[in-house]
Amino acid sequence: MMQRIRTRYAPSPTGRMHVGNLRTALYAYLIAKHEGGDYLLRIEDTDQERQVEGAVEIINRTLEKTGLIWDEGPDKDGGVGPYVQSERVTAGIYMEYAKKLIEKGEAYYCFCDKERLESLKTVIDGKEITVYDKHCLHLPKEEIEANLAAGKPFVVRQNTPNEGTTTFTDVLYGDITVPNAELDDMILLKSDGFPTYNFANVVDDHLMGISHVVRGNEYLSSAPKYTRLYQAFGWEEPQYVHCPLITDENKKKLSKRSGHSSYEDLVEQGFVDEAIVNYVALLGWSPEDNNEIFSLQELVEKFDYHRINKSPAVFDMNKLRWMNGEYIKMMDPEKYYVRALPEVKKVITKPLDLKKIADLMKTRIEVFPDIAEPIAFFEELPAYDVSLYTHKKMKTDPEISLAILKDMLPMLEAQEDYSLEGLRASISAYIEQSGRKTGQVLWPLRIAVSGQAMTPGGAYEIMEILGKEESLARIRKGIEKLS
Repeated sequence: MMQRIRTRYAPSPTGRMHVGNLRTALYAYLIAKHEGGDYLLRIEDTDQERQVEGAVEIINRTLEKTGLIWDEGPDKDGGVGPYVQSERVTAGIYMEYAKKLIEKGEAYYCFCDKERLESLKTVIDGKEITVYDKHCLHLPKEEIEANLAAGKPFVVRQNTPNEGTTTFTDVLYGDITVPNAELDDMILLKSDGFPTYNFANVVDDHLMGISHVVRGNEYLSSAPKYTRLYQAFGWEEPQYVHCPLITDENKKKLSKRSGHSSYEDLVEQGFVDEAIVNYVALLGWSPEDNNEIFSLQELVEKFDYHRINKSPAVFDMNKLRWMNGEYIKMMDPEKYYVRALPEVKKVITKPLDLKKIADLMKTRIEVFPDIAEPIAFFEELPAYDVSLYTHKKMKTDPEISLAILKDMLPMLEAQEDYSLEGLRASISAYIEQSGRKTGQVLWPLRIAVSGQAMTPGGAYEIMEILGKEESLARIRKGIEKLS
């Protein structure tokens, strides 16, 4: 019988969710859901010093907004809790399993003080490292018991053999073998009773029945340590999927300084959740067909982790912007308006139809902050040069423009209906009756009411939003300028 697929996302609560962590969470989710398996959330808070207030809320909120809803976690016990490592410390889980290794001779108590450990430091390749010399492995049983009884501080170390090799297997990288001499007797339990990251990880993954572990390939070097622990316990190892590094456009590791390294940075810059998830999925993975736009459900159906690439994935901001623009075009009109409104209000204070203004921009932007600048002319007519009235293709210049605007002014003053339909009907009638080309009439009108050559929407849309009074005031100003 095939083991049920169970994956986990196990973040440390240290602040905003880095794009690399979001990808780990996403791939773990997709691997589980593709096979109808379980996706777990486990909070790894054993490094108490690095914890950030409110970071667990950030993790929960990010996963919920991106749709990566966990089947088991701190708030949904599936029978293998607690799902928070500090609570597992309190429950004595790690101490219990450390003692099992001590009984098997696979681990030992170490009572060495700071001074003794300092004396073991050596320099290898210009780096100062401590290689532990197994001193406490050989302590007599009586001495160990006396030290424990006296409450002497201790750590628990893994007993790694100095000879031989350890081979570890990754789904993407195949077999990786390292000499055991390179593996230190790493600490499993610290003197405060908290487990180290590596130890807690292995114990929890086993007890929670995790079948596939997804993580960044920066953990490849510590992978043999995990293998040694699984072998020491006599447990079956999960399948490992180490994902490629994510770099910026300059092939440097994506850092917090880049300004778009976290999910929240991207949301603040006007990206939508679905586009972020879609784009992050493609950082290191590609489907069989060349399609690039996927909903989360489509990703679940298509995702095959064997197609994850080993070479670094480049975070291309231009491509994300393009993809985001595609998602904005497809967005539900109401949802779009809620996101667009704050950007519209940055430049428009007059009582205009803000929804109509926002709608003009829906197919023209890549991120929401793109909205403000092109619509600012609705608030106030910008200063502009009469040379704008010259357009070779429309066969118009300042002289022709002046004649057309003067010609149309009385008709537009008499016009009551400034709706799109009303304006289109009367201006079309004027075009027909004057025998002029459409572009030749509409170009000067657009320049007069907007003061710019590039506008979202044409003359009709602009005049409808501005209304009769403001449209006429701007046309009169244009006539004045051209005169």
